[in-house]
Amino acid sequence: MFQGEVLPVTEIIRLAEQAPAAPVSSAGVLHTAAGNALDATELVSEGQPPTAGWRFGVLQTLDDYTSTCRRGVVALGAGVFTDPPAPTGSIELDAAFAALAEYLAERDGWTPPAWTSDACRSVAPVLWWASTPSIYREIALEESPRPFRERDISLSGLARA
Repeated sequence: MFQGEVLPVTEIIRLAEQAPAAPVSSAGVLHTAAGNALDATELVSEGQPPTAGWRFGVLQTLDDYTSTCRRGVVALGAGVFTDPPAPTGSIELDAAFAALAEYLAERDGWTPPAWTSDACRSVAPVLWWASTPSIYREIALEESPRPFRERDISLSGLARA
């Protein structure tokens, strides 16, 4: 039988705000865009479509960035993009890695690495839907973040999730 004290939510929030900050992890950057691009390259060389590389390369990089920021700070997360991803064999994926880095830099306030500006990191003049189902394509055209739109990559909120 519970014999403790049940605290009101406001008290729990107050105690949480007074708690010391979580320590920054010393693990550093564990996974990078460059490493994930190698995995995407393997998928492309096996004949998989760019959407497979999107899922297992680009979205994996987003997850790695988010995890790294949670373990440390945004500056540590930016380290996920320090080394330029080698060409994957898919112009769509090469552009998507650059767009993701630029988008996160813009959103989180850090300077994107120089490799994101390489002219070869765009799918123009062809539009790539990045795993966006056809019923969401009109929405994707409107809500794709600027770094993706400028590289002719359209994605909906579902594809970015």
